[in-house]
Amino acid sequence: MSLIDDIKNLDPEKPGVWPLPVQLIAIAVACAVILYAGWHFDVSKQQQLLTKETNSEVDHRQTFERKQKKAVNLKALKEQMKEMEQSFGDMIRQLPNKTEVAGLIVDISQTGLAAGLEFNLFQPQGEKLTEFYYELPININVKGNYHQLGEFVSGIATLPRIVTTHDITITRSGADSDQLSMSAVAKTYRALEEEEG
Repeated sequence: MSLIDDIKNLDPEKPGVWPLPVQLIAIAVACAVILYAGWHFDVSKQQQLLTKETNSEVDHRQTFERKQKKAVNLKALKEQMKEMEQSFGDMIRQLPNKTEVAGLIVDISQTGLAAGLEFNLFQPQGEKLTEFYYELPININVKGNYHQLGEFVSGIATLPRIVTTHDITITRSGADSDQLSMSAVAKTYRALEEEEG
C-alpha cells in the first residue's frame, strides 16, 4: 500500500492506529499550526509593542539629553540673566524721567550751539508709547561745516541720557560754500513711570 492510500483509508476517530509516517506528518502539521497561531496572536503583538517601546525609549533619551544640556548650562544661564538684568537696569536709569525730558531737550540744543551750528529747525514731536518706554522724536535741521556736524553728533552720543540719531540727510548748503545742511531726527526715550505702566 502507498502513503496516499494510507491517507485515504485513515479513520479520523482513531489516530493512534494510523501508520507512523502519517502520524509524524500530522504531528508536524499540528505543531506548525500551533507555532503559527502562537506567533500570529502573541509574538507579533509583542514585537510591535517592543518596537513602540524602543522608539519611545529613543524619544525619552533625546529629551533627557536636551534637558541635561540645559541643566549643565543652568548656572551660566543664570549668571547671564543677572548680567542682562543689571544691564537693563543700567539702561533704564539712563532714560530720563518726566521732569528730566525738558532739560535733556535743552542739552541737545546746547550741544548744537556749542558745536557752532546754526539751527533752522528744532521741533520736538509728541511722545510715542512703546511697550517699555516713551519715545520722544525731535526734528532737527542745522547748518554748519563738516567738523561742526561731527562734533554735534558726537556730543549727542556722549550725553548722560540715551539719545539716538535717525534719518540723517546731509546736503551742501551752497555750491561754493563749505557749509552743509543736516536734517535728522534725534530720539530720546523716557522710562514708563509706575502710574503709567
